[in-house]
Amino acid sequence: MARKRPRTRRSNSAGLTALSLCLTKHLAPAEGDGSDSNLVFSPGSIYATLALLAAGARGGTLQELLDALGGGSRDDLAAFARRVAERALADRSCSSGGGPAVAFAFPTAAAAAYKAEARAVDFSNEPEKAVNVINGGVAAATNNHIDSILDSSSVNALTNLVVASAIYFKGKWEAPFTKSNTRVDKFHRLDGSFADVPFMRSWRSQLVAVRNGYKVLKLPYKSPAPAPPPPSTQRRRASQSKAADEPDKAAGELPRYSMCIFLPDERDGLAGLVAKIASGPGFCYYRLPTERVQVGDFRLPKFKLSASGSVMQVLRDDMGITSAFVAGEADLSGMAKRDGDEAGTLLHVGDVRHKAVLEVNEEGVAVATSSYMLCGASAVMADQQKTVDFVADHPFVFFVIEEVSRAILFVGRVLDPSI
Repeated sequence: MARKRPRTRRSNSAGLTALSLCLTKHLAPAEGDGSDSNLVFSPGSIYATLALLAAGARGGTLQELLDALGGGSRDDLAAFARRVAERALADRSCSSGGGPAVAFAFPTAAAAAYKAEARAVDFSNEPEKAVNVINGGVAAATNNHIDSILDSSSVNALTNLVVASAIYFKGKWEAPFTKSNTRVDKFHRLDGSFADVPFMRSWRSQLVAVRNGYKVLKLPYKSPAPAPPPPSTQRRRASQSKAADEPDKAAGELPRYSMCIFLPDERDGLAGLVAKIASGPGFCYYRLPTERVQVGDFRLPKFKLSASGSVMQVLRDDMGITSAFVAGEADLSGMAKRDGDEAGTLLHVGDVRHKAVLEVNEEGVAVATSSYMLCGASAVMADQQKTVDFVADHPFVFFVIEEVSRAILFVGRVLDPSI
């Protein structure tokens, strides 16, 4: 009797990284495709939604989710997803430091979908009502930044379950761009044509790394200001030993968000660069710049991306999550049951749909003047240093990351900022 090959189980963080890499692979435009579509995914959002699915899974379906997403149990997976949601996906806009605004439609929208199923406002008899319930939950959770994720064609009488997530992110740069410096210039598309788009410009030093065949720019977002601990806490910490204090310091470290832009040297070099980035875990982190350099020609296009669609194929073909999508094989008995279905095995996932909205602009020009003037004071030094150009006038990929947890909030590609 042949022995079964042992399954490879990932840790939680490795599972999130694996999902991010799978989504990154799909950012490479197909050879000769000529597609001008921009794309954006949120691995953190999709991961958290799948963790909710795992909470209702049993048997082989649960095992597949654990193997793909990491963790030895549902509790491990739920705890990790909760940490990601609380640290990387939490809204910081109301903090005293004015951190990023993050609107995440989870678990509100998903709970609404299950509620509709349980109340017999089901896809079979009232598909329009079910779609309205899901869209209403997404709109409420994202303060109407995303008003819908499904349309009437998304479901039919055979649909059993739709797991939906949506995320909106808008942060202020740590060092904003001056709006009056923005100029319209040419952005070169993959098919050789070009579009006239507004480019943000800067003459201050930037976090740029020059690599073999590409450059990397890191733009930190403004972080929330730390709240001062009460005096009693300060005294208690002062009395602790250094060894005992380190874990507490790590646990209490504030999140740091950054957008990292990977720009190929060649105008048609995006596919090769994506292949490099997706070649293994840690690539994008180890290639990030660590020092500021003086820039010569610096241009970055303004863009706003809104992308939606199914990610079921990625999860099935790349992540190995298969049985959840097959009627008769899926075991989601811990999530919901249809009338007369004692085992709950008739329920399966009809689709996993995702929508993300992200905007990049000069945001926060009120404090830009002082930063610009400081750069002017170091002009003499700049003459003695080699300057680096960073001109993002052709297709590139980007990541929005939370650096402390290393959670990837977004991965995306920009093929045409004018769309």
